[in-house]
Amino acid sequence: MFKRIAKELKRHVPFTVFGAITGVIIMFLFYRLPSKISYNIFYVLHPIHVVLSALVTASMYELHKCGRIRGKCNLWILLLIGYVGSIGIATLSDSVIPYLGETLLHLPNREIHIGFIEKWWLVNPLAIIGVAIAYFRPATKFPHAGHVLLSTWASLFHIIMAIGQTLSWFFYIIIFFFLFLAVWIPCCVSDIVFPLLFVKE
Repeated sequence: MFKRIAKELKRHVPFTVFGAITGVIIMFLFYRLPSKISYNIFYVLHPIHVVLSALVTASMYELHKCGRIRGKCNLWILLLIGYVGSIGIATLSDSVIPYLGETLLHLPNREIHIGFIEKWWLVNPLAIIGVAIAYFRPATKFPHAGHVLLSTWASLFHIIMAIGQTLSWFFYIIIFFFLFLAVWIPCCVSDIVFPLLFVKE
């Protein structure tokens, strides 16, 4: 299992670096964006991230635990794994790690935004929808790629909300590091490691 985890983390480095680079470019262009607009963009990207995360997490469990034989998967277990894996990891990736970066950089408008609490009526149902899609049409490859990019951009706009100042190149380097960190480990854990913990074989 540890070898598989290490292999998957290594395989995801190039794409995660690419995502973090796109994030830094977007930040360079839009860092003066008003906080309210960044907040609204965050709450478009974060919920979509949750849908894709729930879809991939539940799909990984279903494909490895239940195979292609319909009816073998317990829907409530699938829902629990998909919901916890997506909500928990998406919150860590999009909100908690970016907030730690904002705190480290002493950004003036830093504030943590926990989607499943702050906009519970939006984020929680979308996680359930992601699991429902996985139940009927499990898929992992394309949703996972989209998940990684959306997670990067959601983390980015969480940081942009907090900026309120001109950024030096040092800030861009630190933000690149936090964007990479916020996506690389959490997304691999959510999509690959977490659901496979519940598969015996």
